[in-house]
Amino acid sequence: MENIKSFQNALYKISDSSFDNHAMTLFNYQAKNNKVYKTYLDYLNILPDQIYHINQIPFLPIALFKQHIIKTNTWQTETVFESSGTSQFSRSLHHVQNVDFYHQHAKILFEECFGSIGSKTIIALLPSYLERQGSSLVSMVDYFIKQSKSINSGFYLNDTDKLVNLLASTVVKDEVFLFGVTFALLDLAEEYELDLGHVTIIETGGMKGRREEIIKDELYDILGVRLGIRKIFSEYGMTELLSQAYGRDGKFSPSTAMKVLVRDMNDPYAILPAGKTGGINVIDLANVHSCAFIETKDLGRLNSDGTFEVLGRFDNSDIRGCNLLVG
Repeated sequence: MENIKSFQNALYKISDSSFDNHAMTLFNYQAKNNKVYKTYLDYLNILPDQIYHINQIPFLPIALFKQHIIKTNTWQTETVFESSGTSQFSRSLHHVQNVDFYHQHAKILFEECFGSIGSKTIIALLPSYLERQGSSLVSMVDYFIKQSKSINSGFYLNDTDKLVNLLASTVVKDEVFLFGVTFALLDLAEEYELDLGHVTIIETGGMKGRREEIIKDELYDILGVRLGIRKIFSEYGMTELLSQAYGRDGKFSPSTAMKVLVRDMNDPYAILPAGKTGGINVIDLANVHSCAFIETKDLGRLNSDGTFEVLGRFDNSDIRGCNLLVG
């Protein structure tokens, strides 16, 4: 791969038919130039020139982001995104070469699903994320807020009454998007009964140890009955990725820069067909400076229409910020 910038610019022109070629180009580049990934492949006795298809690519275990600095080539870190989790677990660290690229990329993916950010009111109810440093989600939403032309866009942490008054009074001409961590949305629903049919919820998943996990259908019922919410989407993203996927009814649609494969739980190098449950592997072509091939600890399945579902976590996995709710 001769020009990284050209590769990044081409992400939004990728089609289903060309994705695999782009992924193989990036694999060959990172297999040679990413020290940690190269060492991992050597440990597996994998020769990159013997990999001909994305289904053959070994995916880097996500836990290695806790133990190593994952970089392709040598460059200066602009910022470090840090995972959530609990105090008894170490946290993943994602060294980012260019935050502007992350912001612009996230904006493009959001607008592919929901239209121009400039015409929307972006509201954030993300208490657990704001209470720590290095959250990629906070960085993304903060950028969205700044891109919004609405004076009402912003973070609402402790002033719940102000948030409720704003949500109840915002006119329909302002498309209102509320990014909310699951436990905070449930807290809101318990305290207030509202008619927020004009608000689009984007739940970011996770109870952060504040509540017991519940299934998606139960969450949707509570938010629908108590808050009158009719448009509920979920966001799939994590510290180790630069791309996000959005979905409704628990079904996520990968962006053009992202592909999800499902691996056999007993054989991590075997890829399962649609409809089978296994471990989620993510190819994130935006991760050109770190590693694009991530073996997550999420359980899920692919659907025949190209969407994917997240069905939980592997046993003994850390509590994380990604979506744990299933229907």
